Amino acid sequence: MTKHRIYSVSVASVYPHYVAKAEKKGRTKAEVDEVIRWLTGHSQKTLDDQLAKRTNFEDFFAQAPAMNPLRSLVTGMICGVRVEDIEEPVMREIRYLDKLIDELAKGRAMEKILRK
Repeated sequence: MTKHRIYSVSVASVYPHYVAKAEKKGRTKAEVDEVIRWLTGHSQKTLDDQLAKRTNFEDFFAQAPAMNPLRSLVTGMICGVRVEDIEEPVMREIRYLDKLIDELAKGRAMEKILRK
C-alpha cells in the first residue's frame, strides 16, 4: 500500500481493530479512547465526531487539537521499524498510535503508556 493510500484510510475503519486488539487482552474501549485522546488532544466528543465523519489519518493528525509533546517518548519497534527512526511525519504519528495500542494490549500500566 502506498503512503498516499495509507493516509487516506479512515481512522474509523481501523478503530474497531484497535478496540478488538485491546479487548482480546482484557483492556477496554474506554482505554483505547483514552490513549487516542492523550496522543491527539481530542475530547471524547471531538474524537467521536472524527470517527463519525470517517476522517482519514492524514487529516485526523493534522486537525488534532494538540498533539501531545510527550509522544516523542514513545519508542521501540512496530512492524519491524523503530518508531523513533520514522522520518515521515504522518507515518510516525500512525506508528505512535499503533505502538500505544500495542502497549495497551500487552497489559502495560496506563500511567506508563501515557508517559506519566
